[in-house]
Amino acid sequence: MTPYLTARSLHPPLIHKHPSPLLGIVVVIPCYDEAYLLLSLMSLKKCERPDCDVEVIIIINQSEKTPEEIKATNRKTHQQTTEWAQRSRLSHLRFFILHLDDLPKKHAGVGLARKIGMDEACYRFHKAGNPRGIIACFDADSRCEKNYFQAIEKYFQARPKAQACGIHFEHPISGVDFGDTIYQAIILYELHLRYYVNAQRWAGFPYAWQTIGSSMAVRCDAYQQQGGMNRRQAGEDFYFLHKFIPLGHFGEITKTKVIPSPRPSHRVPFGTGKAMGEMLKSNGKSLTYNPKTFEDLSVFLKTEWTNLYSEENLDSVYEKLPESIRSFLIGNGFEEKTKEAKLHTSSQASFEKRLGRWFDAFLLMKFVHYARDHFHPDVDIKEAAEWLCIQISPTTATSESTPSDLLHFYRQLDKSK
Repeated sequence: MTPYLTARSLHPPLIHKHPSPLLGIVVVIPCYDEAYLLLSLMSLKKCERPDCDVEVIIIINQSEKTPEEIKATNRKTHQQTTEWAQRSRLSHLRFFILHLDDLPKKHAGVGLARKIGMDEACYRFHKAGNPRGIIACFDADSRCEKNYFQAIEKYFQARPKAQACGIHFEHPISGVDFGDTIYQAIILYELHLRYYVNAQRWAGFPYAWQTIGSSMAVRCDAYQQQGGMNRRQAGEDFYFLHKFIPLGHFGEITKTKVIPSPRPSHRVPFGTGKAMGEMLKSNGKSLTYNPKTFEDLSVFLKTEWTNLYSEENLDSVYEKLPESIRSFLIGNGFEEKTKEAKLHTSSQASFEKRLGRWFDAFLLMKFVHYARDHFHPDVDIKEAAEWLCIQISPTTATSESTPSDLLHFYRQLDKSK
């Protein structure tokens, strides 16, 4: 357990009081420089009651070097939220607020804040005698549908082997909370996210899932078995969920919806908030990965893996591959990896499984960036999304399709997975 925890001085866990706790859910929310946290908590409070009990742990965090104006915002948020939580306690739902104001600057950030809350959730589940309880991650500027708790509960009840999952998300793309410029930018950004994952699936990549920090859940025991949350200051969700995705029994809850904020943000070095800020500065120029990259990847994943085990010399394999993937594999020690895999396996199936673990989501991202920098420059998001839409559903995309139309297509596609 991390030494920064302080929640253990709070009340005993609520979840053990249920006469037959089917699961128990603890929602963890990191909060840094957030003026509207209460809106997110109100969204959770409005949720329909599940059969199990629920706790929400909010980690209001800052480092020892955080600017004074942000510290002031955090203090105000802590005071307001504490008062609200005392008034808002329900028989099945409680809110705990932690204000950690001196985290080490080297590690302080969203990853450490999530880790502190998720570690504490594990501790509380074990105190409650419920090691398979569910830890859900949410954000301090997100909302959710009213069946959020019920959908999480039902998903894990129906899948005893499930260790972790994503939760379907949809950014708001219209309304009065933001200006039209922000709504148009978030349409393009979410379209990029969905295009990227679905292009991987189209190419045959087996580990293609969304990894959004505000939209994921994990069992307590699985969380510990895989070493818990990391302390990354951005991208913590991607690295965390890709511990579980290759293990199988991973999926996405599509019977409910998380609604992340589309606002720009300075809080992390990359991610939605950072991307939104850059898109707003680009005068409407919005790029994504070139479809040719995934065409090249598809050749490798769909036709060459089955031949590698019997090949003594990889030259005959390399000559059939597009130049981008061939040069990437050579530069990343592919020949050595195949020899190693052959040495430690006794069948085609085990060989492919071992090699597949090597060509994981991290290496895929490295290839996509390599192809972008050396072979296939980025293209307009709408152009790429139209191309993939035609591959998946030839009659859907037309010359009249707008980015909003395409986003609707991909949202429906992802909900059907």
